[in-house]
Amino acid sequence: MTKNKTIENEELNKASVKEKAGDKKIDAKTNEELNDKSDNNSAKDDSLSQSKIKKATKSKHSSQKKISKEKKALNEAEEKNKELQDKYLRLSAEFDNYRKRTLNEKMNLTKYASEEILKDLLPVIDDFQRALANIYEAKDIEAIKKGMELINTKFVSFLNQKGLKEIDALHKNFDMDFHEAVTKIPAPNKDLKGKIVDVIEKGYMLNDKVMRYSKVVIGE
Repeated sequence: MTKNKTIENEELNKASVKEKAGDKKIDAKTNEELNDKSDNNSAKDDSLSQSKIKKATKSKHSSQKKISKEKKALNEAEEKNKELQDKYLRLSAEFDNYRKRTLNEKMNLTKYASEEILKDLLPVIDDFQRALANIYEAKDIEAIKKGMELINTKFVSFLNQKGLKEIDALHKNFDMDFHEAVTKIPAPNKDLKGKIVDVIEKGYMLNDKVMRYSKVVIGE
């Protein structure tokens, strides 16, 4: 009986040792799993940190790139604005010079508009002055008359060349577009009734425009 008890105790001891060994193995496995889990968590944390760093770096580069583009656009806008200002100043100066030049030309045109006409009139004036210089010494009245008629003809020809023509009025029908009636008198004959019997002041046309109406007397 004592022998059986001893065997039983030995078996209990062996079972206890095995149980303790098993517990140690479980603890070791648990510790290993915990360490693996911790390592995995650490790796994940490192990966997350690196990802955040990469994102932050990428965001920084993107911001710097955007700022660089905005600076470039601003510089280009400033350059363009400067060019436009220079162009505006040049155009303004050119227009001011053009305005002054045009004003001077207009003043000169107004001042010397009659130069060409007066220049062509000088020969007629010369003839008239020569006639006046000789009129007091001349003894032939007929020669004086012919001289004056020549000067008048030359003067009328000059006026015609410039587009100035006398309005034909005497013995013509009265026309309000060309004539101005001053008065009425009994007609010398039946043929002149309602017609112009006398011209008090001659009228003239410049090309197709009435420059001065003929002042006339109408027969009735």
